[in-house]
Amino acid sequence: MSGPLSAAHTPGERITVSAAGVELLTYVYRPDPEAFESRKPYVHPLRTLSGRTVTGYRPHDHRWHKGLQMTASHLSGQNFWGGNSYVHGKGYLPIPERIGRMRHDRFEPLSCDGRRVGIGEHLTWIENGGREWARERRTLTVHSVDTAAGSWALDWTIALTNIHDEPLRFGSPTTAGRTGAGYTGLHWRGPRDFAGGDVLGPDGTGGAGEEGAAAMMGTQGRWLAFTGVHDEVDARSTLVFAHSPRNADASHPSHWFVRSRPVPTVAFSWAFFEEFALPPGEAFSYRYRIVVADGELDRDAVEGHLKDW
Repeated sequence: MSGPLSAAHTPGERITVSAAGVELLTYVYRPDPEAFESRKPYVHPLRTLSGRTVTGYRPHDHRWHKGLQMTASHLSGQNFWGGNSYVHGKGYLPIPERIGRMRHDRFEPLSCDGRRVGIGEHLTWIENGGREWARERRTLTVHSVDTAAGSWALDWTIALTNIHDEPLRFGSPTTAGRTGAGYTGLHWRGPRDFAGGDVLGPDGTGGAGEEGAAAMMGTQGRWLAFTGVHDEVDARSTLVFAHSPRNADASHPSHWFVRSRPVPTVAFSWAFFEEFALPPGEAFSYRYRIVVADGELDRDAVEGHLKDW
């Protein structure tokens, strides 16, 4: 059974998408007040059809973690992730002059037919000194609301073009020398009560808690599911992070960055182990799907949600 989707735009601030009386997501694009957190749009809160929040916002351990957002932790010496920057041999340091930002330029006309909501956005990636380095076209599509199954889906695409006069070099703390810290790309931060959540992969890998997350860290796979337990209510929720089959032909292969403790987090890392360069005038694109579901999903249930993907 499908529930009708609606969207409300507060100009200059946010777009909220709702179904079945629940605000499923809020896409915030107004500039953040803190430049050190890398100003950029983000989704928070993200909710299940039961209204349970499945994103965290500015947690005390990483203030720059804001729900679901596109990031680039190491990009030609700049930090589009936010917060302290990793420097090999010195650890994490506060280096404000490295913090870049993503400027919202404009939206395309919002589309909503009751079954799908489409948000098309144009952004510019700007390094700390004010030089424009890249243009991005981003789309978010909310669809497949199923009130009987308690699930819905979000497709997120990025198409990024280098407008700099030099190659843009994408990396991560691991490419800079820190083992097992290959985070970058589209990043989800879970709520604090999801710490210790379980992780599942398509071949049965993963498992309970941090051991399950460690088994998936740095691996490749079509999808990864993260199930957490909510405080206050006797309930679980699952998020499925999935690559489009087209991503197999992308400019650089992706790996999973995933932790369960102390920080519940998943990233589609496009530069986990190795840097890659995007030459001037060239572009890359990725497409992802995130399924948000009430309850715990097993492998068959996940595959069912992705059968048309």
